[in-house]
Amino acid sequence: MLNPLISRRRLMAAGSMASFSVLFSKLAYGAATGDAGPGASTATSVVPAFLGSSPQTLPPLPWADNALEPTISARTIGIHYGKHHRAYFDNLHKLLAGTPLEQASLEQIIMQSHDQPALADVFNNAAQAWNHNFYWNSLSPAPSAPSEKLQAAITRKFGSVDALAKALVATSASQFGSGWGWLVLDRGELAVVKTSNAETPFTRELVPLLTVDVWEHAYYLDYQNRRPDYLVATVSRHLNWAFASANLDRV
Repeated sequence: MLNPLISRRRLMAAGSMASFSVLFSKLAYGAATGDAGPGASTATSVVPAFLGSSPQTLPPLPWADNALEPTISARTIGIHYGKHHRAYFDNLHKLLAGTPLEQASLEQIIMQSHDQPALADVFNNAAQAWNHNFYWNSLSPAPSAPSEKLQAAITRKFGSVDALAKALVATSASQFGSGWGWLVLDRGELAVVKTSNAETPFTRELVPLLTVDVWEHAYYLDYQNRRPDYLVATVSRHLNWAFASANLDRV
């Protein structure tokens, strides 16, 4: 049963109190027994080993808030990180207080709440928290280069880093509404994909290597509606290829 700290109002917003409680119990404990519950796929109970384990804690930025200027302003970073990113963690803490997932990692929460309508708010906040963790590390103030292994994979799939960058910009710019552009590993081959809202590639069995944020709060203060300009500047100047290379090595 859920702890009384979960209010009736919150439970009713997510569905009926009984179904919400049962679903939480099945998702939280089913993974250990192989039973993810009716309607839940086996994949939702397994966290891919390469992802590691992220606590439900807002991590510090990997660089100063003005480190990406003039491409992305300190004002944008301050609001994006200090308000939007922080809010996802704050909301998640409220949603999970007193539940079996209160101490779970972000990765566990995402895999166990994905495609579960009663846990849509939980998934959205956990996945957005994780996506933003990943986004900050996908960017670097200083230029970097892919490792030999990643460079070979890029050449094999795209022909060059420049060609990959153009594909990432085009795919990300084409995302209708809010979402993300990603460089991923798909069954051993690199690919550029986009996801909407809080969706994240690893729920599709794709390995994320780096990402760019195309929610408006990522660029609107600096670029207004010029999303492609934000993407070209960010992708050409600030992609953290060392981070992408390390992610590839973990697979």
